[in-house]
Amino acid sequence: MIIKRLAALGCCAGVCAVMLAPCARAQQALPAVPGAQVTQLTPRAGFFSEPSIAINPLHPEQIAAAFQAPAAVSYSQDAGVHWKAAAGVPPANYAQSGDVSITYDILGHAILCYIAFDKLGTPEYWAHNATRNGIYVRRSLDGGKTWDPNAIAVDEQATRPIMPFEDKPYIVADNNPGSPYAGSLYVGWTEFTLTKSAILFSRSNDGGITWSPPNEISTRSGLPRDDNGAVEGFAATVGPDGVVYAVWSDATSIVLASSADGGRTFSSSRKIVDIGPPYFSIENVKRANGFPQIAADQRSGRVYLTWSDYRNGDVDVFCSTSPDRGSTWTRPVRVNDDALHNGADQFFQWLAVDPSDGSANVAFYDRRGDLVNHKATVTLARSTDGGQNFKNYAWMDRAFDAGGQFIGDYTGIAALNGRVYGAWAVVPPQRRARRRSSARAPASPPGTILQAATADFRRPASK
Repeated sequence: MIIKRLAALGCCAGVCAVMLAPCARAQQALPAVPGAQVTQLTPRAGFFSEPSIAINPLHPEQIAAAFQAPAAVSYSQDAGVHWKAAAGVPPANYAQSGDVSITYDILGHAILCYIAFDKLGTPEYWAHNATRNGIYVRRSLDGGKTWDPNAIAVDEQATRPIMPFEDKPYIVADNNPGSPYAGSLYVGWTEFTLTKSAILFSRSNDGGITWSPPNEISTRSGLPRDDNGAVEGFAATVGPDGVVYAVWSDATSIVLASSADGGRTFSSSRKIVDIGPPYFSIENVKRANGFPQIAADQRSGRVYLTWSDYRNGDVDVFCSTSPDRGSTWTRPVRVNDDALHNGADQFFQWLAVDPSDGSANVAFYDRRGDLVNHKATVTLARSTDGGQNFKNYAWMDRAFDAGGQFIGDYTGIAALNGRVYGAWAVVPPQRRARRRSSARAPASPPGTILQAATADFRRPASK
């Protein structure tokens, strides 16, 4: 959900100075990501957050990253070495757009999914006084450089009394040659009404040109507010046999529904993991959650699930796997490898399983280097043994303080052929204008920047 920015809270100059050394010492304990490169996608600070990143399976040197607000795309044609902003992406007929996700389909076309609206309803109770809104896709036939001028509606609502608000969609492609539904595209999201929240699902069999009428796949409805109690945080993946696995948060559980017929029908949604409340407080961050992600190993069929919660006091990232198509799940494994109960939060994780080697890759904000739990870096955790153990790598070593700003509801990660790509929002250091007056100048306006990063596990890590 797009949220208004708050003024940066800043941090005590003494505390910030004191914390630089502990941050550096803690990050030196982590090995560096091999072949790391971090690139700034946005030329200046603004309201940028909630990135999604994807790799073209037909041309792996083509990478696309989407973010908000409004909906925007940057693309790379040389495996993340250089990036350019795509023109003409935001919808011209809506005041706001965001909650983006991006994928490539089986033909190598980039598909962008986003919400668009003119005005939000009552805060957190979005269906109250909502105006027209909907979920849309845009297509790029050249890997993300140029985009079709017309948006395609997955589901849209005209302004009228007592109308729903469509929120937090995510798009998934079936690019598995062995799947009977190869080429299909799937979108799931939360629909808020005045009385409930529900998970809806739609599919496309023609590359995103047309979409099926939405189907409600959440067996149990949630509360109608966008905080604890809603059914929310849809994510999905497709197994090597074409089975669609969809997960979301429902109170203090993650639930799963699956489809063996290309998304036409789903099993009843059922609880698979107990978690803490999906929304929780992170110091100096406007809003945070531990919504789940799911991904399938295209070689073995093993299904991976990640999320975060505060069962250990501070927030940790967890992983559970299923070797039997979602029937049973392993005991949760802690993904971040810092000391237990150390008071450091790890949050906004995202998951990608490399279809070429089966490695599970998880990126997350990491505060293990800050004794007061304010500053964060980005860590990449990687498992090559089916999710039993994760090795942590430092992906970004310059810590930042979010300063009370909105840095998103999620980050992004993608992996293919031993290369991993990530995208996230950071808050740059606040600068103060020079003045002749001895009075302290006010801080510069708050804002975030978007960064994209690469990692290359095809090369041996430096010693």
